Amino acid sequence: MTFMGALGYGRKMLEEAGILDFGIDAWYLLEYACKIDRGYYYLHCQEEMGEEVFHTYQLLLKKRREHVPLQYITGTQEFMGLEFKVNSHVLIPRQDTETLVEEALKILEPGMAVLDLCTGSGCIAISLVKCAGVKICAAASDISKQALLVAKENAKRHQADITFIRSDLFQGIRGAFDLVISNPPYIPTGAIPTLMPEVKDFEPIEALDGEGDGLSFYRRIARQAPQFLNPNGYLYFEVGHGQGKHVAFLMEENGFRNIRVIKDLAGHGRVVCGNLPAVV
Repeated sequence: MTFMGALGYGRKMLEEAGILDFGIDAWYLLEYACKIDRGYYYLHCQEEMGEEVFHTYQLLLKKRREHVPLQYITGTQEFMGLEFKVNSHVLIPRQDTETLVEEALKILEPGMAVLDLCTGSGCIAISLVKCAGVKICAAASDISKQALLVAKENAKRHQADITFIRSDLFQGIRGAFDLVISNPPYIPTGAIPTLMPEVKDFEPIEALDGEGDGLSFYRRIARQAPQFLNPNGYLYFEVGHGQGKHVAFLMEENGFRNIRVIKDLAGHGRVVCGNLPAVV
């Protein structure tokens, strides 16, 4: 089988399985199986790839046909220009979340203390440390021991100085912060069965399920955050589709001011942020 023939085979297999991005996924799996890039492919596409490598490619295609997410097969996902390790213990970082990081970067100043709640892969905290352009003091927490192992590995990979804490939201947190940032579980429980198989069948349910109406974690964080924020401290959330105004209300109800709902590149409200007024 030539490289070109294998790619055509892969595209056909994934298309027949109903994989939405079958062409892109077939290429990435070929790249991963053969350890090649596009430059190599275009120079050698008519050459034989070898039976053993083709067999490896077939095994990868079989996993993807079963709707195992591409990122869990390859073990990586790019976020904010950085490559992160991912596995079934953490959510796959998404481009939508880059909006949250980009907005938070605008308010970072030297020496600020930052806490990332529900850190998962660590992509938010690590991206803030690496992209801030100033020295910040970062901590990140998650209730999942397995998720924290992934986050710690990612921090080591990117040489990001972050304190990791196993905690159910603020339960194990000590100290005060200038910014609390979070992408918490926000899918309403009843909506989870309607999600794509790649999400509902493979990503960790505890990182998806926002309980009831999907706002449970926002309520808890907005209520408790003032106890852990310095005067004029900021709270930044990622929110799901249609949740912006509800989360903004929760923040206002708990004393936050200058609240904004910021849209992502698709025009959906994606970030809700505000700050605690300084005590006069």
